[in-house]
Amino acid sequence: MGIGVSLFLIAVGAILDFAVDVQTSGFDLHTMGVILMTVGAVGLLWSLLVWGFWSENRRGDRVVPREREYL
Repeated sequence: MGIGVSLFLIAVGAILDFAVDVQTSGFDLHTMGVILMTVGAVGLLWSLLVWGFWSENRRGDRVVPREREYL
C-alpha cells in the first residue's frame, strides 16, 4: 500500500467517524471509520519505513565519476 492510498484511507475513515451522522442497523459507520483510519496509519508507517530503510540513498556508497578535472 502506498502513501497516497494510506492518506486516502485515513481521510475516508475520518469522514466516516467524525462527519457522518447516520444510524444503520447491523453496520456501525463510526467503527468502520476507526478501522479505516487504523489501517491507513499502519500502511503509512509501513510505507515510510520501507522507503526510508531500503531506498537507494541508504544502500552503501555511491561512486560519482569525474567528468572533468579543473587545474
